[in-house]
Amino acid sequence: MFVGTLKFDIIIPSSTSLKDKRRVIQSLQNKIKSKFNVSIAEVDYQDKWQRAVIGLCFVNSEKKEIESICEKIKEIIFDNGELFIIDELKEIIYFGEK
Repeated sequence: MFVGTLKFDIIIPSSTSLKDKRRVIQSLQNKIKSKFNVSIAEVDYQDKWQRAVIGLCFVNSEKKEIESICEKIKEIIFDNGELFIIDELKEIIYFGEK
């Protein structure tokens, strides 16, 4: 079993309030959840208007499938015109006997 994790540190320059930020984050989360069976949450900077860290986690039996899902999720985030990615981290962890 493989576990894929992604973490994105993002800026939302057009946000002028926490309500604006939540709208952008919720829209992004809903879009990703509707296409992929992943867990996704805002994991840091909840009190900042223009900054957020988004964490995602998902499981699959094939490493290639995990890598493919990671790339597709990155495309969705990069294509979002309301935010910019400052930093990203991807990890794929294997659980089981080798």
